[in-house]
Amino acid sequence: MNLTLKLPLYAKFSLISIGVLAVIFMLFVGQAIILPLLYAIIFAILLNPMVNFIVGKGLNRNVSIFIAVFTAIFIVVLLLYLISGQLSLFSETYPQLKVKFNDSLLQLINWISERFSIKKTAINKWINQNQIEAINNLGGTIGHTLFLLNGVLIIVVLIPVYIVLLLYYKVLILDFIHKLFVVEHHITLNDIFFNSKKIIQGYLTGLLFEMIIIAILNSIALLILGIDYAIVLGITGAIINIIPYIGGVIAIALPMIIAFITKDTAIYPILVFLVYLLIQFVDNHFIIPHIVASKVKINGLVCVIVVLLGAALWGIPGMFLSIPITAILKVVLDHTIAYKHWGALMGNIVPTTKTKLNFKKKKILT
Repeated sequence: MNLTLKLPLYAKFSLISIGVLAVIFMLFVGQAIILPLLYAIIFAILLNPMVNFIVGKGLNRNVSIFIAVFTAIFIVVLLLYLISGQLSLFSETYPQLKVKFNDSLLQLINWISERFSIKKTAINKWINQNQIEAINNLGGTIGHTLFLLNGVLIIVVLIPVYIVLLLYYKVLILDFIHKLFVVEHHITLNDIFFNSKKIIQGYLTGLLFEMIIIAILNSIALLILGIDYAIVLGITGAIINIIPYIGGVIAIALPMIIAFITKDTAIYPILVFLVYLLIQFVDNHFIIPHIVASKVKINGLVCVIVVLLGAALWGIPGMFLSIPITAILKVVLDHTIAYKHWGALMGNIVPTTKTKLNFKKKKILT
């Protein structure tokens, strides 16, 4: 006897809402375990072609995995070393920057006092009060920073271990996933795996090329303007810029501050702002559409929403993960008949004029 329980719409909505909230809560609580695992899965997919290439040269798979992971770690450490070398130059001239900042602050106080007829003593009193509050909050900030640093160290240690294990047990994991579905669905499942792998590899490769191009453009522009620490600022801005839609805005602030402190005229911060706007225009209209966004095929509205959701759930690490995870979700939805329309909604293909006319004929649109 086949009994089908039909629930009213409000009951279905309530159950779905409770389920979504439960999943979000588990993702938030378990982020210390889930985040490293997700990053490891993405990097394992990225390194898998290198492992297969080395295996094809006749080496043992275990040795190939070790070589691939070690190469990736070496590249990351080398980049960090180069950046830290530039940062050391920044720290050596910190006293001069502090003096320049104090002089600029004094000029700003004088300008505000003359412009708005506010006593200098009142401005200095307000600054001193804020300094005291900052010092009082410093202890909590340091404690929070140490807590975050501890979490980062754990993630840094866990990710390489996860990558090695995922690459080693890849066949076992894929075989297990296949056994969860009937044989008739294996072709669709293989398509999902292939497309997801292709999207992640293309997206991360495109992101790497974008970062290199932006770092070069930033550094050249700052060197032409004569801004101190041009290379480190250019590389740092390129790294921050890979945060979708928000990183580009944040990346402009630091070189403008350095230009304001190290230069005698306010024209340099304005020039830095204009040059970075030009670079952002090139990035948003030429580099991202042709090198990065074309790989994930997600429309801009969905990208902005998922980036904000990722930031709310997991902070900056969640912002990095939001787009590739959404791209994989779109692949799954595209291959699921019942939810194909959701995949189309997330995509970047806009209905043509002919389709709109058909809608009008059917009186779906007015």
